[in-house]
Amino acid sequence: MNKATLIEMTKDALEHGKAGTMRQAPSVMKVKADIYTDEERFEREKKLIFKRMPLMLAPTAELPNPGDYKAMDAVGVPVLLTRGKDGKVRAFLNSCTHRGTAVAQGTGNASRFICGYHGWTFNRDGELIGVASREDFGEVNTDELGLKPFPVLEKAGLIWAILDPNSDLDINAFLSGYDELLAGFGLESWQFFQSRTLNGPNWKIAYDGYLDFYHLPVLHADTFGRNIPNRALFYSFGPHTRVSAPSTVLPMPEGLDLNDLAEKDSSEWPVEALMNGVWTIFPHISIATFYGGQRGVMISQLFPGEKVGESFTTQMYLSEKPLTDETRQGLEDQFKLLEYVVQHEDYGTGLRQQKALDAGMTEHVYFGRNEGGGQVFHGWVQKLLDTSNDDLNSLFSPVRQAAE
Repeated sequence: MNKATLIEMTKDALEHGKAGTMRQAPSVMKVKADIYTDEERFEREKKLIFKRMPLMLAPTAELPNPGDYKAMDAVGVPVLLTRGKDGKVRAFLNSCTHRGTAVAQGTGNASRFICGYHGWTFNRDGELIGVASREDFGEVNTDELGLKPFPVLEKAGLIWAILDPNSDLDINAFLSGYDELLAGFGLESWQFFQSRTLNGPNWKIAYDGYLDFYHLPVLHADTFGRNIPNRALFYSFGPHTRVSAPSTVLPMPEGLDLNDLAEKDSSEWPVEALMNGVWTIFPHISIATFYGGQRGVMISQLFPGEKVGESFTTQMYLSEKPLTDETRQGLEDQFKLLEYVVQHEDYGTGLRQQKALDAGMTEHVYFGRNEGGGQVFHGWVQKLLDTSNDDLNSLFSPVRQAAE
């Protein structure tokens, strides 16, 4: 964990809060409106971003034990995540090497996966360990017919995979040191509470909202309140951006007294007080902390839909500590509120925005100097569309980039 950088960012937010200032982008950014509506571009984004970049497919809390698995669809690719007896997470194409049928569905715990079509059997390491009626089927080399593996990495309580078995992209470099900051959550030991899936507009319209505090007191006036600040500070690490508000006081986790910390050196500030704001992981993840019942985080996992104007988001809610009857209701109430906020306010607005842009009469949209996170995001989207496979690794470095 990089606590020094977390403290640095918190001090920066305090200084801007006390001065009544915010760091701004150099200029207003103008973006062609058809980036949200063009079908050809949409297909390129799925191919060159979602099928080339590491995707955060699950938190560790969703597969905490050996034998745990998760089968899912990611941009049309069937994926199977497993945790082996050795504790390691593996990712595979969820497709039997006999005739292509999925070998697992949903989530659960299993030592092997039996294809429901012809009964070929694979272990949780992806190895083919059984061919039904092998004497009748004929000779095959089982060593060559295991499940097709994807590159995978588990860090900071999160699991990334690349949906290209031949990719040589360095996932650690792609993370750009951001994982060392995300480690401040300590998600490895958190509990998986609930999940649900919401429908939304074009994936970039949806993602724009996670990088934007400008809309908070307007769009969320009746839920979060009109007095919530609309200013934000953006800290970028490669393509990933942490968004936090300028503040006049140290953000306090529930149960901590500001007076108890007033005399302490910053090195003694609890990590929980340094993790506020919204943490976005390019190209499709948002993580934010809430205190309903007890400390929890909502991880929003965003994927493009089948059409350019569609997306879907799986919201996963994790709790820091094991549940009790008392805390369960608080978590449920918090998660229910967030469902309403995102589905009806954020995505409801986004779908109306999508409809207006689909009319084809808007030439450009704009990102202000106070919307630096959106500017960074759209810059990276375009950069990846313009970069060949051979040059992909050169885009990323584990060294922190300057704050935007």
